[in-house]
Amino acid sequence: MAPPRAAAYMVASTLLAMTQGFGLNLVAANIPQLQGPFGATAAEATWLMAAYMAPNASLSLALIKIRNQYGLRPFAELGIAVFLLVSVAHIFITDLQSALVLRFFAGIAAAPLSSLGFLYMLEAFSPARKLTIGISLALTNIGLAAPLTRLVSPALIDIGGVRALLHFELALAMLSFAAIYLLPLAPPPRVKVIEKLDIVSYLLIAVGFGSGAAVLVLGRQYWWLEAPWIGELLVVMVGTLTAAAVIELNREKPLIDLRWLFSREILHFAAVLVLFRLMLAEQTAVAGNFFQITGLQNDQLAGLYGWVALATAAGGLVCAAILKPGREPALHMAALLLIGVGAFLDSRATNLTRPEQMYLSQAMIAAGGSLFLPPAIASGFTLALRKGPQYILSFIVVFLVTQSLGGLAGSALFVSFITLREKFHSNILAEAMTLADPLIAGRVAQLSAAYGRTITDPAVLKAEGVALLGQQVTQEANVLAHNDAFLVIALLAVAAAVALAIHMLSVRIREAGARKDGPAAVEG
Repeated sequence: MAPPRAAAYMVASTLLAMTQGFGLNLVAANIPQLQGPFGATAAEATWLMAAYMAPNASLSLALIKIRNQYGLRPFAELGIAVFLLVSVAHIFITDLQSALVLRFFAGIAAAPLSSLGFLYMLEAFSPARKLTIGISLALTNIGLAAPLTRLVSPALIDIGGVRALLHFELALAMLSFAAIYLLPLAPPPRVKVIEKLDIVSYLLIAVGFGSGAAVLVLGRQYWWLEAPWIGELLVVMVGTLTAAAVIELNREKPLIDLRWLFSREILHFAAVLVLFRLMLAEQTAVAGNFFQITGLQNDQLAGLYGWVALATAAGGLVCAAILKPGREPALHMAALLLIGVGAFLDSRATNLTRPEQMYLSQAMIAAGGSLFLPPAIASGFTLALRKGPQYILSFIVVFLVTQSLGGLAGSALFVSFITLREKFHSNILAEAMTLADPLIAGRVAQLSAAYGRTITDPAVLKAEGVALLGQQVTQEANVLAHNDAFLVIALLAVAAAVALAIHMLSVRIREAGARKDGPAAVEG
């Protein structure tokens, strides 16, 4: 491919990734801003995320076979056309119920875009560079979507409110629509791969993944053991996935090869990806939640997200430049150290910490994320190709579960951890609060003095001061809880780095022993 045409395909890949990423992060980045127009509480607005993720979590699995059987060009054209129609329909919504329905269909329509973003980037490179430069740049585009969404959202809302966000999503969809028609992908040979039992298995998997996604998004809002429907969704998830597993284990040509998925090397690979997603929750959930409880909004975090976006791009470009087979452990070690050091720096936050104090640490974590995922995916893809092309679909399942559901699980886990630790720290701090302490009594008097001109009753005035002190105690407990979460993530990164170092050392010892003992030892 000529360089200008290759550059056009790379731009198209970036555009498709931004279109899909903006739709994915639109609600998560603007929950407070969406509550007013839809007349919803924070918990009700979170249903918009669940409606989007429920179908999106599993649909790429079906789209792979659909693409192989019916052709890439019809798949791309139909996928972007449906997404465009859904984007147009978003402009006319006025209530939460309509928005929930449209976000559900948006999750369906956006699923092809993530695949197309990958394919357009890989199309621009020769086969030798697809799993190095191509995959690094494609994953960098995906990583850029979240910070860029939070970076542009405040300016768009200032221009035209929530409608401006929807108009921007529509504009991206129209540009992507044009790019797909102007730049066709090379059509692979069509193969009849869809069987009747594939449809049954997929529907069961879709219900299971969708139920799991809804639980992970909404569980922390309604609390895990409080809402009965959370348990019912978990039962549905376990039942449908078990039924799908029974069907797949008894097929000659399964949709997903479960025996291979539960092999030692694939379980190890999946564990690495899940651990990575848990650590990246530091940036996507913990840090953002920290600034939210300190009263900052997206427009006050623009500088932070700008640095995160730059670090993500820089990490992706470095990875693209140096990624080669055999360098994966070194890149993973660098990524883990960056994430660990960044999370440790964040663990010293106070209620006076502002985004400027986290520029360095968040940039380190963003760069670490860009360095970690491409070599991991490249090595996993290589494992699948060694077994045969039919195993690529099974590998995609591992990637989907660890990235979509794993990402939701990481956010749910750490936000729930923060909630529990906040209660712990609140109790500890409250035990030390007594009005018999002159310092506490003086603090209450100082806080209540602001209302002295409007509240004349001394008892009511004192109660107001106690309430204000309680709010400050709660905020301090929240800061301490977030610091605990930052520290746990730092310890996870250090533990993973130590385990990786031990693994690298053992591999080198075995290789040295094999060279010393000669070909016979190697063969044995």
